[in-house]
Amino acid sequence: MRNSAIHATLASALLAGTALFGTASAQTNPTAQQIINQLKPSGMLNDPTRGIRPLAPQGAMTPAASESAAPMAKHPVEQNATALSTNLNIDFQSGSAKLTPQAIASLDQLGQALTSPTLAADHFKIVGHTDTVGNATTNQVLSELRAAAVKSYLETKFNIASTRLESQGVGASDLLVQTPPNTAEQRNRRVQVINLGQ
Repeated sequence: MRNSAIHATLASALLAGTALFGTASAQTNPTAQQIINQLKPSGMLNDPTRGIRPLAPQGAMTPAASESAAPMAKHPVEQNATALSTNLNIDFQSGSAKLTPQAIASLDQLGQALTSPTLAADHFKIVGHTDTVGNATTNQVLSELRAAAVKSYLETKFNIASTRLESQGVGASDLLVQTPPNTAEQRNRRVQVINLGQ
């Protein structure tokens, strides 16, 4: 009898855990507030500075040391590698830059975040990425078109000034998850939003 009660309790816990995991995994993109938290220039709400000061990785230079260090590499994505950014899995129609209803729902959260008082003065780079399926030239063009589509949607729907947004495509050159060639990987088909500051 006691074993039956233990098994029942474990089964209930597993079912609850599965339900929670299913809910968490179903939400692939952050909410507007989560995007704000990821992109806001400072971790302190009343910080008098508006400069981007991300937390340094363990063993990295302190902010004072990094300000006196030599400039970073000129590659646009590499230059902003330590900047505040977020990755969104934006669903486009296969092989195109046409936004799906799921993409629009995700971009609406992004638009709300970028027009919030916390981020309204900042400028952002929208970087399109692809997975390794297809050839490099096609992926490069597709990533550029998709980044431009996201920029256009935000400007049109949320009246965000075009001077606050820039778009760039990098194809499959900056994979989030390293995969061999011609490997479909949803996490690599992403749009990265980088806070460039004011």
